[in-house]
Amino acid sequence: MPSETPLKIVQLTPGAGKMFCGACLRDNALVAALRKLGHSVVMAPLYLPMTLDEDDQSSGTPLFYSGINVYLDQQSSLFRNAPAWLHRLLASPALLKLASGAAANTRPQDLGDLTLSMLRGEEGNQARELDDLIAWLRVEKPDVVCLSNALLVGMARRIRLEVRVPVLCSLQGEDYFLDALAPAFRQTAWTVTAERAADIAAFISPSRYFAELMTQRLNIPPERMKILANGISLEGYAAPPSAEPAGPPVLGFFARMCLDKGLDQLVGAFIRLKKRDDLRNLKLRVGGSCGPSDQPLVDKLRGKLSAEGFSGDVEFFPNLSRDEKLKFLKSLSVFSVPTAWKEAFGLYVIESLAAGVPVVQPDHGAFSELIEFTGGGVLYPPEEETALDDALVSLLLAPKTAQAMGRTGRAVVFAQYNVETMARQMAQICREAALNFAS
Repeated sequence: MPSETPLKIVQLTPGAGKMFCGACLRDNALVAALRKLGHSVVMAPLYLPMTLDEDDQSSGTPLFYSGINVYLDQQSSLFRNAPAWLHRLLASPALLKLASGAAANTRPQDLGDLTLSMLRGEEGNQARELDDLIAWLRVEKPDVVCLSNALLVGMARRIRLEVRVPVLCSLQGEDYFLDALAPAFRQTAWTVTAERAADIAAFISPSRYFAELMTQRLNIPPERMKILANGISLEGYAAPPSAEPAGPPVLGFFARMCLDKGLDQLVGAFIRLKKRDDLRNLKLRVGGSCGPSDQPLVDKLRGKLSAEGFSGDVEFFPNLSRDEKLKFLKSLSVFSVPTAWKEAFGLYVIESLAAGVPVVQPDHGAFSELIEFTGGGVLYPPEEETALDDALVSLLLAPKTAQAMGRTGRAVVFAQYNVETMARQMAQICREAALNFAS
């Protein structure tokens, strides 16, 4: 296949219904950028429709593994043999829209049997859904099929053997989900994932940290592990002002509003900093995805802030559009998402830096290499009790230093973490996989 020949790529990405999903945003931006490079890319949603803050690149493409059908396949052998018209009915957009609200309340702890069944692919209870996908792929005749995450590896064997194309798989923090399964399913799920990994031509990790972790946990040969940093569309990220900002400093958070992302930790730090004489005017702005399962935490934190007398200094901005997100980020002085979990990447770090806002992140997971490479923030040891507070203070009370870090990080993001760079590198990985498969 000549290097200038456009590729035909199929991207399979699970939708999260009414929830914003980092993997969906990343895949959607990547598909748009690959198309601009001249490649023919079809993005097919799985389970539920996607909620996005940019134009939906899956528009007009059929949805596979309808969430309602996948659930009923797992629950009933009778349903697995139900007539095709019933499966089609339950895959209707109207019914999936209704199901999207319930999906926001699902937890890994409750999905062990379903996860195992999906990982087993043609041997699982959702084999009929896989039949439909294979039939469609045979018509599409792609050069490469790309899976959004390793929880989809059960599909790869039949795609490889029957569609006769290589299957690539992005890695997007699957360790969190698999480790959160109920103990009765956890180790088996890891074992089956590792077995099915043999059907993947190449895995694509967003960071060195996660590449090393998953190479070990899935026993992936090093030559089949590629590192490709996530990139974002930089359209609309205006240059930050050069003058020192007027008004009070603003601490910001933008991620899913949940414990795993450390929202409670940041609110606690904010309350402590507000009690300092030199930060009495500090403001906090919290943005990001907030579904029904996240609302109790948000309500609890609102109550805590009110009890301290600080509710007037805090604003919550759930489920913003892209334009609203850009305006939100522009309003911040310092950004922090003090996650409890070791992240595979952290797209929000790149978004903050693109806006010229420096970040304060725990020194673990992919954050360590991100901050080291971009120079756009401060790392702190999460095991030390006052470390988060100290790191925040070091920037909040030194606005010139914070601005300089933000400008440095922004320059690196514009040069290295843009979606165009990601698309060119992804196209090269796809081309190499297609050539190797053909030989």
